[in-house]
Amino acid sequence: MLGAQLCNAWSHFHLKIRIIYNPRSGDLARKPGLLARVRALAAARGLNAAIVPTERRHHATELARQAVAEGCGLVVAFGGDGTMNEVAQALVDTDAVLGVIPCGSGNGLARHLGIPLDPASAVELLQHGRPRLIDMGLADGRPYFVTAGIGFEAEMARAFNLLAKRGLPGYFRTGLRGWLGYAPQDYVITANGLRQTCRALTLTVANCNQYGNNARIAPRAQADDGLLDLTAVPPINLLNAAPLLLRLFNGTLDRRADVLQPRSATFAVERPAPGALHTDGESHEAGERVEFSIRPRCLRVLAPAT
Repeated sequence: MLGAQLCNAWSHFHLKIRIIYNPRSGDLARKPGLLARVRALAAARGLNAAIVPTERRHHATELARQAVAEGCGLVVAFGGDGTMNEVAQALVDTDAVLGVIPCGSGNGLARHLGIPLDPASAVELLQHGRPRLIDMGLADGRPYFVTAGIGFEAEMARAFNLLAKRGLPGYFRTGLRGWLGYAPQDYVITANGLRQTCRALTLTVANCNQYGNNARIAPRAQADDGLLDLTAVPPINLLNAAPLLLRLFNGTLDRRADVLQPRSATFAVERPAPGALHTDGESHEAGERVEFSIRPRCLRVLAPAT
């Protein structure tokens, strides 16, 4: 009922909207005219939208909470998955709906849900989309909506966050340099009442099927199924590097016998020492034991009608 009411409100331009953008996100940083274009697109469609910038880390969460308190029914993250994560945290368990105008480096949530990457189409979706309930993951108590992980990918997230210019070419260059100096680790994984040990280059616990850029690390993952999908990628060498990379981008990584991929509502992962953890690409420090869990269908996201 709420979804139908909200969609009717959008179609008649009555819904109060707040668009929160991160000036440092991907295309916003690279294309100075993008903000003005989105502002013009929203105005041309008669959307009742105020557009506000973030000024620091976690500021988007503050702005989103303020928007909800001021009666905004649709709060839009204009940026990448990091901006989306911060905005979404404030909307969990509320009647407000998350909109996304993707302009980050990976745009994992948008790609997973079929939200257009083209700004004009993304703004049009703010009018004609349908609210969809999705899950939220927790990694060491930190919310995430796309992927979280430890090992190589968490170390790379830490390095990527320091890059002056982001994008897929920069990811590959930084990733290659990091891989040459990174040693795989042994992990003990507890899920579904079972404990198993594996040696892995990287370990992802996914809510969506991909990191972004169509790199589908967990091909079976669905954002609204109440489950998390763990993917433990084995150590990479000259023999398996190309086949693993190919399967990552063609969505068949789950067909590799050497890739561990259990599904569960909870995971506990033990590693040799404390280290990096990432949630939707943002880097944090965590201990030797990292727990992952799911909060089912607690966030409303505006997505294309299916």
